[in-house]
Amino acid sequence: MIETAQAFGVDIGGSGIKGAPVDLEKGDFAEPRLKILTPEESTPDAVGAIVKQLLDHFEVPADAPVGIAFPAPIKPGKPLDFMANLDQSWIGVDVQKCFSDACGRPVTVVNDADAAGLAEVQFGAAKGQDGLVIATTLGTGIGTALIYNGVLIPNSELGHLELLKGKGDAEKYAAASIREKESLGYKRWAKRLTKYYGLMEHYFNPDLFVVGGGVSRMSEKFLPYIDIKTPIVPAKLRNSAGIVGAAYYASTKK
Repeated sequence: MIETAQAFGVDIGGSGIKGAPVDLEKGDFAEPRLKILTPEESTPDAVGAIVKQLLDHFEVPADAPVGIAFPAPIKPGKPLDFMANLDQSWIGVDVQKCFSDACGRPVTVVNDADAAGLAEVQFGAAKGQDGLVIATTLGTGIGTALIYNGVLIPNSELGHLELLKGKGDAEKYAAASIREKESLGYKRWAKRLTKYYGLMEHYFNPDLFVVGGGVSRMSEKFLPYIDIKTPIVPAKLRNSAGIVGAAYYASTKK
């Protein structure tokens, strides 16, 4: 791992597992990331082996902080009780211990939406923002992260808020995947997003919303039409946020 990197980050998804050394002074990759396809049978042993492969590829020193962004709520020392995007054999597994054992070294695991939110607060669209930031990722579902004065409140699942007037689970009504599935125009989709962000505004009174996910590249097509009072801005780190945020989080645990 090159000298400009202070930590290593891994982002685990249902289709790919990505890793890179991270320059924590710049909040960016110190070397280009490596992506390996997620195994068809994405069991703990199979995924753990790929994470070890990433560490070996970049020759990550034994004393470097290693952070892993993982697609589930994480409570270190406690077994996983829910898994949506990887093999169901993860249920009942202590994820942090699993990866530490697979890599032969201590690692730090954080929920993937939390990692992305931390990255935006430390290096991106919410840098310097006091108070409560709610970072969201709009994709297949809706991921959320709560950060108050720079401190993460982990494992929020606000994508599953029940919307008013019988609209149901928020991500089944307003996720980016739903826009595509129902062929919604961006302005029409923004009306759905207004219901979602308006409800969060009512419950949490945040100081800033950050909107990430791949669709944030086209934020000018929908963000101006989300009718709420709270400032709402597109994410800056986009696809690098999980890796950068996981690396940063791990660096705070050393």
